[in-house]
Amino acid sequence: MSHSYYLPQANEVELFEAAAGMNLPVLIKGPTGCGKTRFIETMGEKLGREVYTVVCHDDLSAADLVGRHLIDENGTYWQDGPLTKAVRNGGICYLDEIIEARKDTTVVLHSLADYRRVLPIDRTGELIEAHPDFMLVVSYNPGYQNVLKGMKPSTKQRFISLSFTYPKPEIEKEVIIKESGVDESTAQKLVNIAGEIRQLSDSDIQEAVSTRLLIYAAKLMVKGFDPYEACMHSIVESLSDEEDVLEVLQKLISLHFAKGE
Repeated sequence: MSHSYYLPQANEVELFEAAAGMNLPVLIKGPTGCGKTRFIETMGEKLGREVYTVVCHDDLSAADLVGRHLIDENGTYWQDGPLTKAVRNGGICYLDEIIEARKDTTVVLHSLADYRRVLPIDRTGELIEAHPDFMLVVSYNPGYQNVLKGMKPSTKQRFISLSFTYPKPEIEKEVIIKESGVDESTAQKLVNIAGEIRQLSDSDIQEAVSTRLLIYAAKLMVKGFDPYEACMHSIVESLSDEEDVLEVLQKLISLHFAKGE
């Protein structure tokens, strides 16, 4: 049974399927909460491949991806990490926010991301040839990354790239309705609010409002929350801690949903 609801925006489904068929790795760029992870999950279901998701951060070690020796009552044994499992058994290894990972961690990807498609495991001396159904997918948010953390061109050039943005208003509205069960006019108001917030190029709002946050607001409303309050908790408080920014956002919300409606 399919759990993922995803509405294609352009040719991303065809492109992903072609990349999967040709054993090419895929890089997805786009802001937080615009549907990257949902898209990967949907494609995993469509292709019948398990998705191993790893959210990258700067404490992520190569061992977290590849695996490590563990000890039990019978002595030491090797345990595959998510990357190795996908390489061995077939599946999509999805590294979310790849830029956040340390350089020494991402080095292990190089031999997988080109024609070799092998994973050397230094600790065990193994050289694993990737399963025909193994696929490497990475994503990052180009918006707030600092210059130091930009992805190296040599790494980027190994991937087919897809750029995601927030969905077009009519698609976003449909996604909100489908995911939350909210009525159409409320969904439309949420889409309008998002459009206005995304046009604020204020440095205090590091992230524009995601589709995910709009769905949260809609879900609260469906549960009987006051629409204004639902937007405050799901959208406004999540976007900033700065008093003046909160005030601007608050006013913006009240233009669409009056307080205590």
